[in-house]
Amino acid sequence: MPAQIIDGAAIARQLRELVAAEVSKLKATKGVTPGLAVVLVGENPASQVYVKSKSKQAAETGIKAIDHRLSETTTEAELLSLVQKLNADPAVHGILVQLPLPSQIRSAEILRAIDPAKDVDGFHPINVGLLATAQLEHALVPCTPLGSLILLKRHLGTIEGLNALVIGRSNIVGRPMVQLLLNESCTVEIAHSKTDDLPAHCRRADIVVAAIGKPEFVRGDWIRPGATVIDVGINRIAGSEGKTKLVGDVAFEEASKIAGAITPVPGGVGPMTIACLLANTLTSACRHAGVKAPEWTKAIRA
Repeated sequence: MPAQIIDGAAIARQLRELVAAEVSKLKATKGVTPGLAVVLVGENPASQVYVKSKSKQAAETGIKAIDHRLSETTTEAELLSLVQKLNADPAVHGILVQLPLPSQIRSAEILRAIDPAKDVDGFHPINVGLLATAQLEHALVPCTPLGSLILLKRHLGTIEGLNALVIGRSNIVGRPMVQLLLNESCTVEIAHSKTDDLPAHCRRADIVVAAIGKPEFVRGDWIRPGATVIDVGINRIAGSEGKTKLVGDVAFEEASKIAGAITPVPGGVGPMTIACLLANTLTSACRHAGVKAPEWTKAIRA
């Protein structure tokens, strides 16, 4: 029996609708309009498309998108100065500096300079520490892992006690994903490029989250029958007739014959990332206004 396809685009739409409703409520009760500042340095084409999509979706939910476009020659000091201004601006509740940055700017220095309470990417060391110590009521959680968890809980309901394998140990996806799964009382294993006999580890997992950045790396016969597969990878490879196509880190056609459920690429985790960015912006605005923010992993249900 083929796997159920987890429709990330549809679930992201539900999340954006919920964000829009909560934004409207915050405006009506507190007179607060959530503000998201998006900073783009240079003219990276992929970043330009991504930033445009973020700003458009923010506006559609009632969040005020504040775009800052800086030249490729912007210095680290100039960018730090802008970040400090945004930190001090009460109309800004979320700050996102689009990565990658030009080579003359140290990304880590910029990310550390962002006010943790406005760090809607969830990359600041304080937010990382709050997540690691399960203090989620104070943290802002990285968007892709948060979106992946919402998809899991939307499909499975409770995931308590399940065996979960996270493939990839990046600070952006792998490590925070592990913490989120631990907080849900999963038994969690993290694997990476140096893991010995990775297929054997996969075959023990009820949940596989693939975020290793290698196209179709995880093969179908690695998947335990009935397992739920969350494919975070977005890789562009050669397609037919000289065109390119997007694929994930999982060999979808193979895995979908064995898994119980799987996210497609595109249309799976990707749409959830931007939706969770908007959710984080609203969370920050609620906290600044002294209002309890929604618990996003409990708010989206089948």
